[in-house]
Amino acid sequence: MKIFKYKFTKFMTAAIYIGIALAVAAAGVNTYFVIAEGTTSAVNPVYPILQYTLMYLVSVLLFIILISLLVSSYYSIDGKTLTTSFGIIKSKYEISKITDVVLDRNTNKLTVHFGENNFFVIVVKEAWYEEFIQAILKANPKISYTVNSKENKPDKDDKNKD
Repeated sequence: MKIFKYKFTKFMTAAIYIGIALAVAAAGVNTYFVIAEGTTSAVNPVYPILQYTLMYLVSVLLFIILISLLVSSYYSIDGKTLTTSFGIIKSKYEISKITDVVLDRNTNKLTVHFGENNFFVIVVKEAWYEEFIQAILKANPKISYTVNSKENKPDKDDKNKD
């Protein structure tokens, strides 16, 4: 099995780290209020207990989701399936259903097509593009591989001349 880590933009990586810091801060603030106020100031102690419990639950859940994005975001290719994992969300695609792979040099995007309108963009380091393509072609040599560049695209003016 070949694994390729997901490449986050700098903004997304910063947003994930800020979210983790906010989740930790929320748990800390909640702990402060539990210790400082407790349930003594409320008429009914059930409401503060629910509030504190929900605050812990939300901060822990946010922390787990954001850590899973950093740790478990990847593409993996084995003999029969292409698996995409984005944190806790995983999807599997049969490699036999992939029709072609297109590397667009103008936009520097790598796309995997499953038919006319079904495709997704692979987001890995550009240095891994060739290795990713070779892994897919090794699993299914019938897949068409195309490189689009400025040189092999017709100009709009050429169509108007005919």
